[in-house]
Amino acid sequence: MQRLMCKSKIHRARVTDANLNYEGSLTLDKDLMEAANLLAFEKVQIVNINNGTRAETYIIEGERGSGEVCINGALARWAHVDDLIIIISYAIVDESEILTFKPVALFVDENNRIKRE
Repeated sequence: MQRLMCKSKIHRARVTDANLNYEGSLTLDKDLMEAANLLAFEKVQIVNINNGTRAETYIIEGERGSGEVCINGALARWAHVDDLIIIISYAIVDESEILTFKPVALFVDENNRIKRE
């Protein structure tokens, strides 16, 4: 059996920009991507804490150390600058690996700098 498990989570990231005229995705600081084990073009779910909604998109690499969390394309209408979001990725995990599987959970400050993992 396989299960769909939370692989990575960035908790309470602050939206730094919303770019309606981009083709779509979530631009994310490369440091956050690496710390959360996220890759460019990986599918993610985004939960908007401010309005209680969820959306799906994919990650594109932002400038390292910038703290950038930019909602692009049509989703730019879904979130505003300074909204707090949770970014979640999932993985299919084989039942034999469940007991040793450990997701990454990052907690960030108001500047999207890692507070703790």
